[in-house]
Amino acid sequence: MIFQRIIAIIGLVFIVFGNFLISSKLSIRRRYTYPLLIIGGICLLYYSVYLKDKIFIILQSILIITSIIGLIRINKKHLKKEINKIKGKK
Repeated sequence: MIFQRIIAIIGLVFIVFGNFLISSKLSIRRRYTYPLLIIGGICLLYYSVYLKDKIFIILQSILIITSIIGLIRINKKHLKKEINKIKGKK
C-alpha cells in the first residue's frame, strides 16, 4: 500500500513539473515536458489500476496518449528544421 502511494506521489510531482514547463521554449518542452508528463501519467495509471478506478484509468490513459502524440509532433518539427538546415548548407 505504501509503495503504491509513493508511486502516485512521484507521478503527481512529475505531472506538476511537466505542466510548469509546458510554456517553456520548444527545446525544453521537447526534452523535459512531455517525458515528465508521460512518466507521471504511467505512475498515476499504475495507482489507478491498483485502486481499480475505471474513470481515472481512462483519464490517465488519455493523458499518456496525448503526451506521446505531443512528443511525436514536437520531434517531427525539430527533425524537419534539422533537415532544412542540412539542405541549406549544401
